[in-house]
Amino acid sequence: MTTPSSALEEIEGNVQGHRDGHGFVLRDDGMGDIYLPPNEMRAVLHKDRVKVRIVRQDRKGRPEGRVVEIVERPPHPIIGRLLHESGIWIVAPEDKRYGQDVLIPKVAIGQGKPGQVVVVELTEPPALFGQPVGRVKEVLGEIDDPGMEIEIAVRKYSVPHEFSDACIGLARTLPDKVRAQDKLHRIDLTDVPLVTIDGEDARDFDDAVYCEPAKVGRGKGWRLLVAIADVSHYVETGSAIDVDAYERATSVYFPRRVIPMLPEKLSNGLCSLNPDVERLCMVCDMLVSAKGDVYAYQFYPAVMFSHARFTYNEVAAILGNTRGPEALKRKARVNDLLNLHDVYKALLASRAVRGAVDFETTETQIVCDESGQIEKIVPRVRNEAHRVIEEAMLAANVCSADFIQQGKHPGLFRVHEGPTPEKKDILRNYLKALGLGFGLSDDPKPGEFQHIAQATKDRPDSQQIHTMLLRSMQQAIYTPVNSGHFGLAYEAYTHFTSPIRRYPDLLVHRVIKAILARQKYQLPSLPLPGEAHAKLAKRLQKNKAGAQVESDAPRVKMSLAEQQAWEAAGLHCSANERRADEASRDVEAWLKCKYMREHLGEEYSGVVTSATSFGIFVTLDAMYVEGLVHITELGGEYFRFDEARQELRGERTGIRYAIGTRVQIQVSRVDLDGRKIDFRLVTDEGVGRPARDRSAPSAEGSPARAALRTEGREGREGRATDRRKDGARERTASPKPSTKTAVKQALDKKKIAKARKSRR
Repeated sequence: MTTPSSALEEIEGNVQGHRDGHGFVLRDDGMGDIYLPPNEMRAVLHKDRVKVRIVRQDRKGRPEGRVVEIVERPPHPIIGRLLHESGIWIVAPEDKRYGQDVLIPKVAIGQGKPGQVVVVELTEPPALFGQPVGRVKEVLGEIDDPGMEIEIAVRKYSVPHEFSDACIGLARTLPDKVRAQDKLHRIDLTDVPLVTIDGEDARDFDDAVYCEPAKVGRGKGWRLLVAIADVSHYVETGSAIDVDAYERATSVYFPRRVIPMLPEKLSNGLCSLNPDVERLCMVCDMLVSAKGDVYAYQFYPAVMFSHARFTYNEVAAILGNTRGPEALKRKARVNDLLNLHDVYKALLASRAVRGAVDFETTETQIVCDESGQIEKIVPRVRNEAHRVIEEAMLAANVCSADFIQQGKHPGLFRVHEGPTPEKKDILRNYLKALGLGFGLSDDPKPGEFQHIAQATKDRPDSQQIHTMLLRSMQQAIYTPVNSGHFGLAYEAYTHFTSPIRRYPDLLVHRVIKAILARQKYQLPSLPLPGEAHAKLAKRLQKNKAGAQVESDAPRVKMSLAEQQAWEAAGLHCSANERRADEASRDVEAWLKCKYMREHLGEEYSGVVTSATSFGIFVTLDAMYVEGLVHITELGGEYFRFDEARQELRGERTGIRYAIGTRVQIQVSRVDLDGRKIDFRLVTDEGVGRPARDRSAPSAEGSPARAALRTEGREGREGRATDRRKDGARERTASPKPSTKTAVKQALDKKKIAKARKSRR
């Protein structure tokens, strides 16, 4: 081992613990993580901000660190089971990344009873020779209580789930309906038959649509109206409701429960575009040509009256049969729906010309019983009505981005950049290894991805190819610096259509109103956590030279203070969007694990959704549940991981396991705390020993589970997030390893965890 020349350099970052006792420091500068051995983790906790010094490197040049300072210990509560062992009270954290049990003095257990799930507040931090000490702050109940997994998740991920007294008090003062003074200086659209189209279980309706034929230029086209709930009329900047909404930044969706961004009086009442009542709205009024291009648009505040509340299934049935029973019930609106379908087909044609990425993927829905337990997991079917609304919302979002740019006003854009050089090289090597004959330019365009997808859609390994295309893309973020949306092939894109449940959309509404009034919207002072402050400071370092900062958006200039405020808002909203996704996935993973505990030992067919150096991940056909087949369960030969082909290949027999390979498995182990499911491979000869070559992927199986879903795929959820998995399983040797071996094993575990997370 050698000591690096930069050994005296102190590096700041966040601690990420591991259930086996070691940890890593995720560096603020984005460089490689630094390994912390178990002895270094004794005095720190998961999520702490620390300064470390690299003290050694292993033979592969991977760094090991020593903690020199704890910069910040965020006041995150620890959730776990209260246990009474040998006269000592402890709490075993539900999140195993904390690595240490918390001692609880008898006087500090409150109303807690052995076995209950509690929330702990630390009173003494951990030390090199002492465990952390805490007190029970809240008793959540028994582990098997209905909805306990949600109660745990909202606290585990620090999701705000209770509105402040000031917010609730202010919401009570709001009117129950639109008043006469609210209608001043608004366009009256109450006679326009706008309708809402949502899912059967939707409770808040933030968008309504209407379409009619119109002359566009010298040709035919359509007038498309997208009316969005005017939340900004009721939620003033800096008000108590606004503060709580900003803190949440988004609504969080769990099976059978939603944690809304706004109080229910707004989200389900005053701001929801319910049928047969007047509502305030912001309208994007567009003229769309026969080729699907937006010829002209305008924004204005209005008052509307929803003439019908449709469901996706109902609209799809009407579009499929205009003389069917659904159409007869809604006879007055059938022609309007046909106009919507016509403009959708034009917009879809424009999308194809633009080269936007459009992969078909399978989303799933967890169906629970009254007690909150899983009854079944079913595919979420996207029908023609979903696509009609998606295209209408996309068009309005593009117009809002253009309006902000033309108005020379700062704002938050939804930015989705192309693949990084590393991901681009991996994809190139993969396509080359398969001999597909498709090249990838140095600066690839979305159309190249879509061309590859279309050209390979009928191949038996299309699932594998499309998944690799999706995984090569980056995560979408909110930022005031516009660099376009790669997946949708838009030069500028933002979120305008969901202000009830997304704070960025509320900001966009305020900016549009300011431009219409020839004013400038001023962001309030917004708080940022320490890690976000560090990232923001690094982003702004390059701008220190001048007081004026010009963004990529044409003719939009911001002062340094404005740039910092908008960057802060973007960072906060992006981080909280990821927090909401992680909390939702955590609950779904817990429910699936509990569900699969009832199926231990049973056999199912499935498809490989990822191949790694330590095994294969398999998604079951019948249940859409994913688990790991560890490499030791693949048989008695040596398997080598081919990174270019993304497959495991047996050296002796040549057996291959790649994305799309069909397999038969047995459910062997379920770790509820770790949210992990293990499978064993089943063959003609039993469990764990392959009997024949399974290398040819089947064309019949469930579609690939995409690692990244573009905005268009998400419809009004509007998310373009990586699908990540927490942690991964591996076998550790029973003898105590040497320091060098321990570092290698720990870093290999980190590699496994990253591989699982990169696929989420």
